[in-house]
Amino acid sequence: MVNLQKKIFDMVEVFMTNVKSEILSIEIIQFLKIQYPHLKINFDLEDFNKPYPCGHSILRCEGEIVDTNAIFLQLKNRGIICKLLEDKICL
Repeated sequence: MVNLQKKIFDMVEVFMTNVKSEILSIEIIQFLKIQYPHLKINFDLEDFNKPYPCGHSILRCEGEIVDTNAIFLQLKNRGIICKLLEDKICL
């Protein structure tokens, strides 16, 4: 017998941030995981030879529901500059 359960696709929201250090990125991930235990959260730290936004890090949040406004405000309240990267379809 084949199990044909409906597959639920997760949302992936991507933020561009000014987080430069691995220590700060770990602190932010821990903070967000307390607030959103159902999300998968990770950082990609980039080259910071240029000022933000050209030099930036990427914060990814993945889950069934990602409250981008709440995450943006929580990061802003902690002094983190961030911008949600919008989906773009190239034709």
